[in-house]
Amino acid sequence: MEYAQGGGLTDAEGAARERIRLQAVERFEGAEKNREIAAALRVSERSVERWRWAWRERGEAGILSKGSPGRPRLSLVQIAGLARELERGPLVHGWADQRWMLARVKTLIGRLFHVSYTVGGTWRLLKRHGWSWQQPTRRALERDDAAVEFVEEGGLATGKSCAAACNGWIVFEDEAGQSMTPPRSRTWGRIGRTPVVRVRGRGSGRVSMAGMTCYKPGERSRLIYAIREYRGRKGEPKGFGWRDLRDLLVRARIQLGGPIVLVWDNVRLHLTAGMREFIAANAAWLTVFQLPTYAPDLNPQKGNWSLVKRDIGNLAAADLGQITRAVKRRLKQIQYRPDFVDSCLAGTGLITDDWPALQIRQSP
Repeated sequence: MEYAQGGGLTDAEGAARERIRLQAVERFEGAEKNREIAAALRVSERSVERWRWAWRERGEAGILSKGSPGRPRLSLVQIAGLARELERGPLVHGWADQRWMLARVKTLIGRLFHVSYTVGGTWRLLKRHGWSWQQPTRRALERDDAAVEFVEEGGLATGKSCAAACNGWIVFEDEAGQSMTPPRSRTWGRIGRTPVVRVRGRGSGRVSMAGMTCYKPGERSRLIYAIREYRGRKGEPKGFGWRDLRDLLVRARIQLGGPIVLVWDNVRLHLTAGMREFIAANAAWLTVFQLPTYAPDLNPQKGNWSLVKRDIGNLAAADLGQITRAVKRRLKQIQYRPDFVDSCLAGTGLITDDWPALQIRQSP
């Protein structure tokens, strides 16, 4: 939210705030405690402490508002222009990395409007107009933003019509894996001492996961998955093959009891000759669509993987079997929580009414 100069208060609201401060002065003179005054006036105890200190130093005049700090140095039009330039990113303006820091924003303001700000003033300007210091998310440079925007703004035109016509399910599929080294999760620790999580440095192996999130209006959302362990033995497959995905699709059809409109990405495993032949031979109940490249945020199954890996964060597993058991336990918990599965779809932004809003390219 953006606030006008003066904190966004009208004249009447400003006068009401002054009356509260004057009531606080009367209570100071009555020797009331800060906690009692804060409760009576419905303000924070910290504000009462600050008012009491100013009252002791300068009397009643010390706690009165100083009024508006004056006319802003940038007009609303200039602030809107600054916001547009900030959204373009630091690379466009000549910096080597993609971090907006206060010193850089201060320099940008000088370049654009020939107005000098201090670093502290820059912070207050950004804070007042809805900007904050945040952890960015990553996105591939190869990503086709135009294709993704087309996906997000379209309606499951082809896929939705196909699923509705055959009374089928929309199924999002994805694969993931987990090694013996667990993902790092935040934990409490003493200030100045980074917490240390001890994990096994020896041992090999990997747990491969394939999952499908399934949606249909009027039906409970489903999660169907398969797990495979790889322990580095001779002749042991390292992960899923196209036959494993074929078997998972057949099992999904049996469990869902209806046709499937499958949505997945363009990894090589999905484009093998055997998988293409299987899709063509089962066109009566299976229709396949492909997501744009480098757009994992459009696949709700990624959200389920995130829930799984968050649960095993900092896990000091004794062997690969412990990783497998933890993964299976978390996936089983998600299966019994369809609201979790629904929230993963909501996180993609592909929902309109009761269907995913998705326009995607059909697999050849």
